[in-house]
Amino acid sequence: MPPTTFAHRLPFGAELQTDGQTLFRIWAPSVETLTLELAGGEPHAMTPVRGGWFEVRLPVGAGTRYRYRLPNGLGVPDPASRRQDGDVHGPSVVVDPRAHAWHHGAWQGRPWHEAVVYELHAGAMGGFSGVMSQLQRLRDIGFTMIELMPIADFPGGRNWGYDGVLPFAPDESYGTPADLKALIDRAHSLGIGVMLDVVYNHFGPDGAYLHAYAHAFFDEGKHTPWGAAIDFTRPEVRDHFIQNALFWLNEYRFDGLRFDAVHAIAEPGFLPKLASAIRAGVESGREIALVLEHEGNKATLLDGHFDAQWADDAHHCLHVMLTGETEGYYEDFKNPAAQLARCLAEGFAYQGEMSPHGGRPRGEPSGQLPTTAFVYCLQNHDQIGNRAMGERLNQLADPEALAAATALLLLAPMIPLVFMGEEFGSHAPFLFFTDHHDELAGAVREGRRREFAHFAAFANPVRRARIPDPNAAATFELSIPDVSEAEASVVAHYRLLLELRKRHIVPRLKGCRSLGAMALGETGVVARWTLNDGAELILVMNLGAHALTIGDLDGEILFESNAGDGDRVRGGNVRPRATVAFLLEAD
Repeated sequence: MPPTTFAHRLPFGAELQTDGQTLFRIWAPSVETLTLELAGGEPHAMTPVRGGWFEVRLPVGAGTRYRYRLPNGLGVPDPASRRQDGDVHGPSVVVDPRAHAWHHGAWQGRPWHEAVVYELHAGAMGGFSGVMSQLQRLRDIGFTMIELMPIADFPGGRNWGYDGVLPFAPDESYGTPADLKALIDRAHSLGIGVMLDVVYNHFGPDGAYLHAYAHAFFDEGKHTPWGAAIDFTRPEVRDHFIQNALFWLNEYRFDGLRFDAVHAIAEPGFLPKLASAIRAGVESGREIALVLEHEGNKATLLDGHFDAQWADDAHHCLHVMLTGETEGYYEDFKNPAAQLARCLAEGFAYQGEMSPHGGRPRGEPSGQLPTTAFVYCLQNHDQIGNRAMGERLNQLADPEALAAATALLLLAPMIPLVFMGEEFGSHAPFLFFTDHHDELAGAVREGRRREFAHFAAFANPVRRARIPDPNAAATFELSIPDVSEAEASVVAHYRLLLELRKRHIVPRLKGCRSLGAMALGETGVVARWTLNDGAELILVMNLGAHALTIGDLDGEILFESNAGDGDRVRGGNVRPRATVAFLLEAD
């Protein structure tokens, strides 16, 4: 089969035409005139078009460097730039999306219920080529989906990605557009899907030039932690992000998107419109996963619009059970075993109850949703990186208890997510890092340290001063996991559990229904589900240091952690720091 090419035609930006020319189009309603400047060439006045648009067609092709010049003399990149030359302040580059030949263009994706997600930071794994070199290893362990933290062009060479300002341009510090496409093509050849984390709730603090020529892009009457809210009531703004989603899915062939912190989007009606537009704009037959991060536990968004949500409640319960920490947002989870039981049975712990930490009701009823509507994790970029020192759980928890919690994560009928390095026992922290300069660098450094002033461990200013400077290169370098230091026992644990999941759980997962769950004292939980063939899955977990008493449980034991000398649980006691998975076959 000959290679395939793909392109998503944008209604703005720099679009190559069939006659060899390029059409440049930009929405700049705050200015009366606009000039297009080509690198090394004459400036070209752009034609104003109704509604605040400007456009010009020129006989130039792929590789052309260009920028827009505002009436006040400020030069700005294309907000729909597909590639930048010299970071977010440099010129944009005309790209021919069909220049890349896809060898696995027929790939249609994998059903969402098969997903075992591996979240990663492309820069910390050596860029797009470095990630590609790890794909075979990840597939052999049992991962079926990788999820890239945001890659949209951000200022400097190091960033988590949530400071992106040019959402259509992969950051050059990770590689070229061709490198990213090669990574995705290779993943598909191995049967691995690729998701992308996208940020539609704000732009970063450096290089967001939209403020200079499109004031209407923002609603100054509504504010977010990042400033004026993006005004999603305007069709031009909605289309900017809808087209971005379709661009990544259609032109780069991503298999899904994770939408960051959508609770910060001020216009609630945008999200259903976004999901509907994506479903209609991707070719029929492809498996596309749309996943939310939403602090408000909006179950209604998961009932037909989006496939799943990161289930922070479940993470927080497990974290408190493993570490005993109850500061910050963990204040809401002081009864973690009972709250975890509710998560396992119904999805969210908070379904409208008052949040002590937030001081307001949080959540909606979620028991009607399928188990696959919830993405579970023990660690992710937020939950490690939002710690002052970026410690991983293997620095905070008993190793046997952590192994037991891992078994629950990977055998429960929710979608499991693992953070890079977790699968081989990495001890490298994941710290908050940026590459800002001058006053912004100082503001970010001091702001980071102020975040932790109310935590007991950092109440002393001297101790706060030890929190790593986000802008120091060493902070990023410390955050790179080293696979050569992999602990064989940890890798074997993940491989075994994911093989059991693949063989016994995934084929029976669609249509899985909860039969309820209950806490076992303060350190354990038991949960039951009916799988789609009538078999019953039972998980019993005890993270405490003492055995717990349970009633008699029948069925084949698929897995038992910390089993001792071949001991098997049949009623009576659940061993300390252990998880047992039972499978009761249907008659």
